Amino acid sequence: MAGISFGRFDDSFNSASIKAYVAEFISTLLFVFAGVGSAIAYGKLTSDAALDPAGLVAIAVCHGFALFVAVSVGANISGGHVNPAVTFGLALGGQITILTGIFYWIAQLLGSIVACVLLKFVTGGLATPIHSVAKGVGAAEGVVMEIVVTFALVYTVYATAADPKKGSLGTIAPIAIGFIVGANILAAGPFSGGSMNPARSFGPAVVSGNFHGNWIYWIGPLVGGGLAGLIYGNVFINNEHVPLASEY
Repeated sequence: MAGISFGRFDDSFNSASIKAYVAEFISTLLFVFAGVGSAIAYGKLTSDAALDPAGLVAIAVCHGFALFVAVSVGANISGGHVNPAVTFGLALGGQITILTGIFYWIAQLLGSIVACVLLKFVTGGLATPIHSVAKGVGAAEGVVMEIVVTFALVYTVYATAADPKKGSLGTIAPIAIGFIVGANILAAGPFSGGSMNPARSFGPAVVSGNFHGNWIYWIGPLVGGGLAGLIYGNVFINNEHVPLASEY
């Protein structure tokens, strides 16, 4: 069983930990600003709130590129989680302590909110789009879709970045992570929205004041990320390896 640990306050409040929280705030801000900004820009350029195939591809590509950069710039400081579901999955797999993970969550959520506030300002007050399930798709289907796509994301994070046996895969981890997010948005976007990230959905909900269905983008990603962490952490990672949390 992977070593799930609550952690100690002195480990979560040293200089390296503080730098990690700042890095998560900045990386999440950059990711959400580009991701939500691409959706706002598409709506402005087309004057159409409906998402068509071209818009879906453009937004998926933007999210993939933005996440590649956000993970890359934070990797050597915080691990480049940029996502509460990733942090949760890594905590259940014994790669980060629960206490440090909580502060990661706070930094990620604040980064998302600030990004959306900035977008509201620089776009002249244009509406901030929120994640929601498509017409004809129920909440249960949306949750299951988010579970599946987030499982794929966090499993990819483990295989390319968190596994001590990753070898040369570690050098392409941000690319692989960006690719799986872009691919999952193409698959899930027309149905659940393809969030995979509670912070990505929470910031727009706060700024727009619309939390309708926001719970879907907490339950689905956290369950999917948690399952990936439990499975990969317990089946494929040997317990004698030093947890990543000790490196922060």
